[in-house]
Amino acid sequence: MDLDMIDRPSPNFDDRMMPVSMIVLHYTGMPDAEGALNRLTSPEAKVSCHYLIDEDGVIYRLVDEEKRAWHAGKSRWRGISDVNSASVGIELVNPGHEFGYRNFPDEQMASLIPLLADIKDRHGIGRGNIVGHSDVAPARKEDPGELFPWEALARYRLALPSPTRDLIDPFWTDAAFLLALERFGYDVTDEQKAVIAFQRRYRPDLIDGIVDGECRAKLLSLLLPRPQ
Repeated sequence: MDLDMIDRPSPNFDDRMMPVSMIVLHYTGMPDAEGALNRLTSPEAKVSCHYLIDEDGVIYRLVDEEKRAWHAGKSRWRGISDVNSASVGIELVNPGHEFGYRNFPDEQMASLIPLLADIKDRHGIGRGNIVGHSDVAPARKEDPGELFPWEALARYRLALPSPTRDLIDPFWTDAAFLLALERFGYDVTDEQKAVIAFQRRYRPDLIDGIVDGECRAKLLSLLLPRPQ
């Protein structure tokens, strides 16, 4: 697929140690796109991503997909601790929680969806491995946050939907919930932050860090076999 994009090369990359098996979505968390681009291409900052999508839908390519961009930091997902080596990182311009968090515009999503579909197809990535930064680094990160429209991606089979039908509470203890959460893919070292990350992704209307029947039922549903 030929998507229009602007090359804005970043020097911040090295060689991958494993094949691509996931996509990590971020928000920039900075006041504007130009500031984010400057940081992501600065040798001193030592951070980067493969793609950045501005709020108007313009796509910038910073690092070639064959290379390991430095976007995820200390993170873990489904047993992989070198997330940078195994992932494509996409930054979405948004001020984030620090500078006036807001909805992601339709133009931005209209560029993200075909880009995601293209990357997913080329690398054979399962939709359960299209995740947010907060999913792979729950103790440190909140992005892309509770306003990110995961359900829009799920309609295109580009992310797992949040389960809503035929939910059954398995009445796990909190410890059993955390074991199940770890089995699903999360790093549960910081237990409450892991619960919050799960809620931010699958129940964004109530993020309280408390394991309740709805959380248990959603996680059980996510762990059950489903068509891919």
